[in-house]
Amino acid sequence: MKSSVRKQILDAFRQAGDQFLSGEELARTIGCSRTAVWKYMEELRKDGFQLEAVRKKGYRIIDVPHHFSVNEFYLGLTTEKIGRNLLFFDSISSTQEMAKQRALKGDQEGTIIIADEQTAGRGRMNRQWHSNKGTGIWASLIIRPKIPIQKAPQITLLTAVAIAKAIEEITPNDVSIEIKWPNDIILNGKKVCGILTELQAEENRIQSIIIGFGLNVNQQRADFPQQLEQLATSLSIETNLHFSRSKLLQLICLQFEKLYDTYLKTGFSVIKILWESYSNSIGKTITARTISGNYTGTALGITEDGVLLLQDEKKEIHYIYSADIEIK
Repeated sequence: MKSSVRKQILDAFRQAGDQFLSGEELARTIGCSRTAVWKYMEELRKDGFQLEAVRKKGYRIIDVPHHFSVNEFYLGLTTEKIGRNLLFFDSISSTQEMAKQRALKGDQEGTIIIADEQTAGRGRMNRQWHSNKGTGIWASLIIRPKIPIQKAPQITLLTAVAIAKAIEEITPNDVSIEIKWPNDIILNGKKVCGILTELQAEENRIQSIIIGFGLNVNQQRADFPQQLEQLATSLSIETNLHFSRSKLLQLICLQFEKLYDTYLKTGFSVIKILWESYSNSIGKTITARTISGNYTGTALGITEDGVLLLQDEKKEIHYIYSADIEIK
């Protein structure tokens, strides 16, 4: 099924809600014959959709696939731009590398590259990211903001807030979600998501920002290597629930689009307040390990540029631009 036809069909079902759509209505929407509509419905069934077909009423969707489904993703997507162009790969070395290539070729803002499995996923400082097949969200988003290059790090913090809010929406109320500066989402004390933001620029002008994120969704303990068992977790482990990755990605796209629109209109101040509300380090003693040395002191917050402020025992304030931090 061509992606444009798929989007038209799923948009029509989304707008119809629980109501039936007749074959004639769908044929008119798509611009094809009723026989072609029947073929498209069969393709949706093969993808895992459960369809109810009633004579003289038409079709309606009564259940969606339990694997990651591009069709299910488009069916529930409510954004205007983010995620509207999605490229899905069953297996890929790195969504981040593919997104960088697509950005250079001119793919539109809001394009998302997602894979069911990454064979060479990575995080900050080229650390390996374990991207088990069929368990998490391994994705990279292309945006093209018209902002000064020095403000690009703010996008990492914005993304962290968007993902935290999406997780809050889909998980029970007793789940504790925090953000560890600069790029980790922490769930009940363990890492559940990492974010990698990379810049493509020319002559001091941003061409694109590639936001990669790996989110552990349905992994079980046995899916993590031994060295990560005490450090990493998944939404499923912490809640004993199974989650639709398509639904969760929809929520991330929606939360990101809302925050991104606010950011472009009003600046970083709202994002800063939200980020600090999720922070697990403000007011605590931390050690920041940087290229120039290690600094220990109290985390005071972040600046308007997203830089971490650390006050040492001599009351000297250090501006931490990039570091691994340990919370005492």
